[in-house]
Amino acid sequence: MTEAVIDEGLLSTDFLKEMTKQMRALDSYGTYEGWPVEKILAPFVLTKEQRREIPVVGDPDDVTIARVKCFYNAIAVMVEKECGHMASCLINITHEGFGRGLIIVGKLVVLDRTLRDVHRFGFDSLSKMKDEADKLLATALAIVGKHAEVAGL
Repeated sequence: MTEAVIDEGLLSTDFLKEMTKQMRALDSYGTYEGWPVEKILAPFVLTKEQRREIPVVGDPDDVTIARVKCFYNAIAVMVEKECGHMASCLINITHEGFGRGLIIVGKLVVLDRTLRDVHRFGFDSLSKMKDEADKLLATALAIVGKHAEVAGL
């Protein structure tokens, strides 16, 4: 990442801290030990040129699927911190790269996203990733607020 997008304020946000934790949790061999946050989160940034290089038809690899799960797990953790109820993340992706992402709080579905072209999963910048996560988090928390009784079940 050579852009000036990487500023300490962005990297110190709760969401990007959680994303870093989620990525480190996937690192069972200690590969990320000593790596800066920018390098750990770099796979989430895909430029338009990089996306074009990825074939339209193709199966997502396990690393890409793990990144998708990491993103939605981080949002689930943020929902849980904000509302005080346990949030569960469920991701189902076919071998073709299509599927669904759900975040459930109690008996309430607070996020339901259709996932398409997962093999091209990424964001233009870490800032855009955080913005997208903030939108999803705000929507999920609004749903929890409207249906607090169901979320508490």
